[in-house]
Amino acid sequence: MTRSELVQRLTQLNSHLTVAQAEKSVSIILDEITSALAKGCRVELRGFGVFTTRDRRSRLGRNPRTGQPVKVEPKKVPFFKAGKQLRDRLNTR
Repeated sequence: MTRSELVQRLTQLNSHLTVAQAEKSVSIILDEITSALAKGCRVELRGFGVFTTRDRRSRLGRNPRTGQPVKVEPKKVPFFKAGKQLRDRLNTR
C-alpha cells in the first residue's frame, strides 16, 4: 500500500474526511514518528508495533564500481518490531 492508497482508503472509510484532510493527517503522523526517531525516542503503537533506531558501526565497504575500499561512517537506522496482535493477525488463516 502506498501513501496515496492509504489516503484514499481513509477517505473511503471516513466519509466526513476530505482528501486534503486525510493527506494532512497521514503527513502529521509520519512526521511525528520521524521527529521522535530523530530525537532518539521510541515510538510504540500498541497492537501494531514499535519503531526504534539502531546504531550501525563504521565499517570498511567497497566501491562497487572500482572495487576500492571505502570507509562507511557510523549511522543510525530505523528499526520496526511488529507487535503481537499484528503478528497474530498476519498468521491467522
